[in-house]
Amino acid sequence: MGMRAQRFLLLCLSSVLTWTGPSTAQGVTSPVTIIVTDPSGGKIPHAGIRLIPSPDPAARRETDEKGQLSLNLKPGGYAVFVRCPGFQSTAIHIEVETAKELRTFSVRLPLGRTGSPTVSPISSDAGLLVLAYPFHEPIGFSFAELQALPHITMTVHNSHTNADETYSGVRLADILAKVGAPLGAELKGDMLENYVVATGSDGYGAVLALAEVDPSFHPGEVLVAETMNGKSLDEHSGPLKLVVTEDKRPARSVRNLTTIELRSAP
Repeated sequence: MGMRAQRFLLLCLSSVLTWTGPSTAQGVTSPVTIIVTDPSGGKIPHAGIRLIPSPDPAARRETDEKGQLSLNLKPGGYAVFVRCPGFQSTAIHIEVETAKELRTFSVRLPLGRTGSPTVSPISSDAGLLVLAYPFHEPIGFSFAELQALPHITMTVHNSHTNADETYSGVRLADILAKVGAPLGAELKGDMLENYVVATGSDGYGAVLALAEVDPSFHPGEVLVAETMNGKSLDEHSGPLKLVVTEDKRPARSVRNLTTIELRSAP
């Protein structure tokens, strides 16, 4: 065989190896069992489980009669969200390694709360309602709870009035962090498909990518404002108002803000 033919053969072999290697690696999975228990250690059957990233978005998963769910997962990190009527929803993080041996992860669900220690308002007269399934059950933040969170002050230019406005309030990211939203180092991969819908009492709404809300990801600020120019917001704008600093037009400023909903792309 001539030198030119040998080089051609080596090039072909190199191409085949380069093409087949990643395909084989992508098919590697490891056996995993998730066990869901109550506070006493008893197994909970039919508990709903969602994994992010999802190995199969169309699949509906729940534990069997023994409180177990068995899966074959690709190596990597997963957020596991578990919910069941009568219990508080819980989330854990698991790391799946390349292995043939079965790995077991346990999730213990606290008993559901009795009564309603946290207000779940539906209007701006009571506070702010935050919906963040599957990261958290619906939760209401009263005005007192919002005022207890860290505040920042920022100035934006209102192109409609041609005037600067100085707002004080809570970063939306700080509120979403309270409900387990994937922010910071967790905001990657499929998590970037999450977005936020902010709605006012008049039905007006605005949409932001979750990455826009995260100050570690985006330079702008998204604020749930309580005051403007040192005074409480008037009836036209408040008691709460969503303010987005990077927008050239204040079209996504939601007056009389009542609801924040974290959603995932279908």
